[in-house]
Amino acid sequence: MSNCAIVGINWGDEGKGRMVDLLTDSYDVVVRYQGGGNAGHTVINDMGRFALHLLPSGIFRKGVVNVLGNGVALDPENLFKEISEISGKGIAITPENLKISDRAPILFPWHRLLDELEEKRLADKKFGSTKQGIAPYYSDKYAKKTILAGELIHSDALYDQIREITEWKNLSIERIYGEQPVKIETVAEWVNNYCTKIKDYICDTGEYLRAAEKAGKRILFEAQLGALRDIDYGIHPYTTSSNTIAAYAPIGAGAPEMKIDRVVGVVKAYSTCVGEGPFVSEMFGDEAAFLRNAGGEYGAKTGRPRRVGAFDVVATRYGTRTQGATEIALTKLDILSSLDKIPVCVSYDVNGKITRDFPFPSLLDKAEPVIEYFDGWKTDISEIRSFDDLPAEAQKYVLFIEKSIDCKISYVSVGAERESIIIR
Repeated sequence: MSNCAIVGINWGDEGKGRMVDLLTDSYDVVVRYQGGGNAGHTVINDMGRFALHLLPSGIFRKGVVNVLGNGVALDPENLFKEISEISGKGIAITPENLKISDRAPILFPWHRLLDELEEKRLADKKFGSTKQGIAPYYSDKYAKKTILAGELIHSDALYDQIREITEWKNLSIERIYGEQPVKIETVAEWVNNYCTKIKDYICDTGEYLRAAEKAGKRILFEAQLGALRDIDYGIHPYTTSSNTIAAYAPIGAGAPEMKIDRVVGVVKAYSTCVGEGPFVSEMFGDEAAFLRNAGGEYGAKTGRPRRVGAFDVVATRYGTRTQGATEIALTKLDILSSLDKIPVCVSYDVNGKITRDFPFPSLLDKAEPVIEYFDGWKTDISEIRSFDDLPAEAQKYVLFIEKSIDCKISYVSVGAERESIIIR
């Protein structure tokens, strides 16, 4: 048995998609176990450049089976559109290589509506939602006001269930936000247009995964976002509404008894952050604009400019521990190649006290970064494939990070393409 989770160490957008795409060559099954279409994984391979939002990043590998587990916010509309788009580029997507958990609750249009209305109500106190309905969806999941994907194929009373939940959601839409109620006929039409089109992919993913493991298949678990956006361990309240950590992977996949042998944590060689919330090492002005443009730091889902900053040792050490990472993939080292000096946030100053421990969320707004600078290497490293061939300054930078976060760096990405990687 050899099960692996690939997870984000920081705020998300670390480059997990490119690592899943790389490592799926050694795995038989790829499972998305949490989150929804509110973030994207950018994958560049010999078939082109792709921005995935719900489909697992193993969808490009022939022979790999891709699973959307019960922990995923299943949005049939956006999933169907994504399947159509990817299929239109020559990628085969069938019930043989894509399986959807029958226990995944369905994300309905009213979830997106309520997400937008709540962000509007919060105004300048907004959380920075992508308005994909994720928070309302998970709220309904834990309130048990949901319809499971399996109901599309097993329930004789599906439309009665839809009517009851629609009437319940309209209480919020009308009374809290003062908007016009959602028509049940409109919801029924939406179900016919999108939910029915994914029915053939729905199955008991737990049963499939157990059988795959028993047959000796290697399983890769793919996360969305990063440790600092985890609902329990992130920068509350500026988190997502699900558990992004590796410990949740078997639960969200559909087979909670499964064990994970390897956790690859993904982190950029500098920091980025999409959305609101504290970001201690954030850079501003021309320095930030240069790094953002050099790294193409714009959200794969929203196109929003990402906030950028110095590599944050404090946040990364915390994320590494929270994820239980056994090794690290350091991405986008090549983006730093044009810098004379490279800033690194080595500790925080919180109310005059220097700390290397990640503070309680409400203290983060009071934290100031303590910055050290490293010499840049001022040369193109994108064609280098051996760590020993990197400039001495680049090696020193990587080894400093490795020592500071107390976790081996096994992969160093020097480009966006699949093959642009150094394996140590």
